[in-house]
Amino acid sequence: MLPHPLGFEVGFPLDDVSSLKLSYSAHALGAGLLAQPCEVAVEYSTGGAWVEPPDGRFLRIRRNTDHTDRTGISSYNCPGWSWQLRKVVLYPHAEMVEGKRQFSGVSAGAILRTFIDEGQVRGAVPGLSVDFDDETDSAGQPWDKVLTLALEPGVPLLTMLLNLADQGILNWRMLGRVLQVFTEGTELGRDLAAGAAPVDLRLGRDVDQAPDDATLEDAASSILIVGEAGLNVEVTNPAATVPWGRWETHQTQGGVSDTATMTVLGQSALERAARERVQLTRGIIPHLARWLPFADYGPGDVVLAPGDGAVMAPLRIRQITLSVGKDGDVAGNLVLNDRFLERDIRLARQAAGILAGGVGSGGSGAEPAPDSSGRVPAAPTGLIVDPVAYLDAAGYAQGLATVTWSPVIGDVNGVALSVDGYEVYARRNLEGELWFLVAQTASGDTTAAVSPLVVGWEYGLKVRATNDGVKGVFSSVTVALIPDDATPPPVPSAPQLSTRLGVIHVGWDGLGEDAEPMPADFDRASVWMQDPLAPGATVVGSLDARGSIVIPGQPYGADREIWLTSFDRSGNQSAESEHEVIATAALVDTDLIGEVIDGAAHIISGSIPADAKITAGSITSALIQALAIQAGHVAANAVTADKIAAGAINAGHIQANAIQADKIAAGAITANKLSATAIDGKTITGSHIRTGATGRRLELQPPGAFYPEMRFYPASGTNYTQLLTRDDAFGGEATFEITSGTNQTGSAASQTTIAAGFMQMQVRDAELVDPNGGLMELAEGYARYGYFHTPSDEQYFWFDGTGRTRHVGKWWDYASLGPTAGVLAGSKVSQPAGSGANWDIIGYGATMIGNMGPVCVIRRGLSNPASHAPNGSWYVVESTQTSFRIHTSWPDGFAIYWWSHRH
Repeated sequence: MLPHPLGFEVGFPLDDVSSLKLSYSAHALGAGLLAQPCEVAVEYSTGGAWVEPPDGRFLRIRRNTDHTDRTGISSYNCPGWSWQLRKVVLYPHAEMVEGKRQFSGVSAGAILRTFIDEGQVRGAVPGLSVDFDDETDSAGQPWDKVLTLALEPGVPLLTMLLNLADQGILNWRMLGRVLQVFTEGTELGRDLAAGAAPVDLRLGRDVDQAPDDATLEDAASSILIVGEAGLNVEVTNPAATVPWGRWETHQTQGGVSDTATMTVLGQSALERAARERVQLTRGIIPHLARWLPFADYGPGDVVLAPGDGAVMAPLRIRQITLSVGKDGDVAGNLVLNDRFLERDIRLARQAAGILAGGVGSGGSGAEPAPDSSGRVPAAPTGLIVDPVAYLDAAGYAQGLATVTWSPVIGDVNGVALSVDGYEVYARRNLEGELWFLVAQTASGDTTAAVSPLVVGWEYGLKVRATNDGVKGVFSSVTVALIPDDATPPPVPSAPQLSTRLGVIHVGWDGLGEDAEPMPADFDRASVWMQDPLAPGATVVGSLDARGSIVIPGQPYGADREIWLTSFDRSGNQSAESEHEVIATAALVDTDLIGEVIDGAAHIISGSIPADAKITAGSITSALIQALAIQAGHVAANAVTADKIAAGAINAGHIQANAIQADKIAAGAITANKLSATAIDGKTITGSHIRTGATGRRLELQPPGAFYPEMRFYPASGTNYTQLLTRDDAFGGEATFEITSGTNQTGSAASQTTIAAGFMQMQVRDAELVDPNGGLMELAEGYARYGYFHTPSDEQYFWFDGTGRTRHVGKWWDYASLGPTAGVLAGSKVSQPAGSGANWDIIGYGATMIGNMGPVCVIRRGLSNPASHAPNGSWYVVESTQTSFRIHTSWPDGFAIYWWSHRH
């Protein structure tokens, strides 16, 4: 028993895995039961016995605990017991056809029992029970449909169950540990909206919230079903809701090869796409309601409830969600008439490769192989580039190019073709620059965004389509200049002026005129000053943040007009701030100058003799009190280098950030000025690091690099090798690429790609775009080795998880391949013998190392094949390491087709 939950939420969807979210304190009774994996049952009571509803059994799989929380509260995410059905998979069988298990003319029950019975023999999910068989469902009713499917080994039972439910073949649920499966719309489709006492959920009594969300996006009146081996079936539904006439859709049924099964699945799909899809969520109030979940209705049932526009209508319950808060009150909601919204379960289904929506995928969920292998897509047309500048996170201007083109709908011969994607390439528009793959899109997406690009550079861009691994013809190249940032920063707020001790103080609050912060690319605010009676402004200082500067040396009493402008890193300047005027005040009242000091308050005439007056050098450092001279009393540039003793200024005397880059002369900081550990643990940004300016060198992140990059240069020239990482080839990971320079003839370069589930070594053309030589490609699901140049000369071996191997290309004819060749093959025409028997010798061209095993067939060469009588015989009468001999019993000429392997 878990009598004291702090709260829980439980979802009961139709034909899907239920879910439970539970919070429980470690100090509460029964908490120890949750300390280890266990089964948790949710029960309900309407005043009598406690009852476990269907799909009310859950698995304590995930938990979350914060050990610093003294209340000891843990949260548990528990999927329904049916989650375990993903742990039963279909195994291969002795009678396989093209690597698939065949189910011909059988019920859904027969298919599911095959998964379960075979799995339990292997020891999988021993606690699972079923109450259906191949002839009847869980209600004892005969199955109303038969199916013919070919399924890939490895398909999970849960995937199969979800697909059959999505296709309208069945409904299913768990009753404790018992899997129950029903013909669709029967036991889990009870009509409780009709009769003398319908289940009617009324606003204000049973329902307190009623939001609607409706769409016709998935509606269709005709569907094209595409199956295996080019089999197509069209199914129509004249009763479908299609306000603008016939709406068509399609459905792929991988593994389905008979018309009847495709028609059944198509009809089920159209039935679900025949009307406006309305998602009606109704909040329920169990403590006031007349009708209660599970006691009176359940998932799949049809009830009377407020429909679209709050009009009472028969609606099917798609999901029941109940929750109990800390106060113990029960609340909940119903999803009526359409799709499930339980996000976690939907995302888990997508991750498992399950197709969702009104028209889903049937069979195994695999796509039928298209009849398009080897066809080269035509070049895209209408390529346009829209370049703009933007600011990166550090406030520096970068370029973004939006590339758009017209879709490719045919191959180079003009035959219709559905491409599977596009590749966008770019390079700086300079001779000798390499092309880089900078973006990839899916088949229906003809727009790509390329960034970051260097502002102020010209780039060439081109695009091509791909079809089942075959690269199409490139579009023409479009050149675009990437503009720099042209947006000036905000106008600064007005300067704050004051005068003291004979100088002007200019302060700034670091904000714009509307009190807005400065943008990320803000560089500085320049301080301008002029005599209003003699205009001619000059910059007298700058500020890169809130602060102030001092303007000394201005005549007493003369007005000075001062304002600010702001600059960004691209050099854009704002308009002028408000102008302010101020005049410098004297340090001492001019009426007292020349008088003497009486005590500390008055000046007495003649009290300072001439030899006691302040003269050059009369004030020494010993006469100056520590900290008596402040920065505001020192004129600009008054302290020069010759006034500072060697070693007088150390790090402790320099304020943090006091030395700015514009205060350091070019070349002033050299290597011998840096300590050995000066940059240890620091991050260097915006830098191009290289070991030399010319010759053999290594360069890190050179100008124009798209990705983190390292280049290795030879002794002369720019034919470098490149190492880079990119994050746009495979989602969520960094892909490592090595590209060589070009060969001496400029015809080839090589590229190596390393990703988590993919490795490739390929000799390509000099632009590293098209294949031009040997290939080794290793992926998680396959491997291939061979030569790629054009479709006419490509040749390779293919290996994959089916355990079968295939070869693409041609075999060498029997011209001499040397004594170690493993396989020799060819054909030869033998001339007529005139009369009597005929014979010929096939020579290998070398003495082979090892025994040879020739295999051959003969085609008799009569002038009129229609008159040929199937009589006569031929034999291989001799086989040596150099040749084999064939004899025939006829004199006619003949053609020999042969294969001989060394063993």
